[in-house]
Amino acid sequence: MNEEHVRSWVERYVAAWTSNDPAAIGALFAEDATYRFDPAGEPTVGRDAIVSAWIDSQDEPGTWRAQLEPLAVTDDVAVVSGTVDYDNGNAYSNLWVIRLGVDGAATDFTEWYMPRNAAPE
Repeated sequence: MNEEHVRSWVERYVAAWTSNDPAAIGALFAEDATYRFDPAGEPTVGRDAIVSAWIDSQDEPGTWRAQLEPLAVTDDVAVVSGTVDYDNGNAYSNLWVIRLGVDGAATDFTEWYMPRNAAPE
């Protein structure tokens, strides 16, 4: 794994997030991948379960903007940092830890996100 591979994976992730296309989402993950939507939560296990969870909680296309960049890349793990801003005023700082297999699909993904400023309730 190198920075170019990680950038490509992140670009495909953002494209899948934009389209909410199940095939594009599934192509990001290995068959037996794990996905933690928050680091303390139980992982979602398996490509099909990840796609289903993603679709069940999808963001509407065009209602958010993301800027994400690799922060650190080793042979087996990448850390990506960035921001996500929603049209409703919610804004988050993000940190992702990704393990990519030799085929370029994620075998493990964990995301941390912290509100930068939240819209008034």
